[in-house]
Amino acid sequence: MTNTSTHRVAVVTGGSRGIGREVALRLAADGFAVVVGYAGRTDAAQDTVAAAEAAAEAAGAGGSAIPAQADVADKRAVAGMFDAAEAEFGGVDVVVHAAGRMPLSTVADLDLAVLDELYRTNIRGTFVVAQQAARRLRRGGSLITFSTSILGLALPRYGPYAASKGAVEGLTLILARELRGRDVTVNAVAPGPTATDLFLHGKDEQTIARLAAQPPLERLGTPADIAGVVAFLASPAGHWVNGQNIRVNGGIV
Repeated sequence: MTNTSTHRVAVVTGGSRGIGREVALRLAADGFAVVVGYAGRTDAAQDTVAAAEAAAEAAGAGGSAIPAQADVADKRAVAGMFDAAEAEFGGVDVVVHAAGRMPLSTVADLDLAVLDELYRTNIRGTFVVAQQAARRLRRGGSLITFSTSILGLALPRYGPYAASKGAVEGLTLILARELRGRDVTVNAVAPGPTATDLFLHGKDEQTIARLAAQPPLERLGTPADIAGVVAFLASPAGHWVNGQNIRVNGGIV
């Protein structure tokens, strides 16, 4: 078991790829013991665990990591993920809920079965993870959820995704107020266009170039850009930020 007197503990859902993976690596480098939550790709999760431990070693931080498989919408599986964190590391200080789906469709053409799957992961999944976080986070802890800057951009074909993330924002800001007296912060991070497999999938080079040109900084975000903000919110330096939705998008909106 990791020495909990010197290590804080983070649970990161969606930790096997994209932004979630980068968050797991950053938190490990910052000295956290990290539980890498994942849905199905055991090989990717194990690769993230190895990379997180390498990042911790390179930083001299002494962080460590373990994988934990869980469908975020399954309350028993998510409870098991938190149980694993407590059994291995002694408790949970930070929860980063990065798991999500992003199907693209116009409202008129959306298959409602796809909508149901989207809401199951993005809304129910957020609620299930937030519920465990609310019950188990130690004093001084943080829950960080993920919204999207698409809510401000209002781009066509993002309607279903934006609707699900609007629900995430509402839940996040209310939970921050419900945890009064617990010394636990609850914030949402809302990335803009970010160069992940999830975002780049199905887009041609012209579309990617157009989106990259929109922010005043004239580039796509990177997973490391987002992970830096998450790491700040998870740190003592960020603990006075609470009940906020933070758009991390290079000034696009």
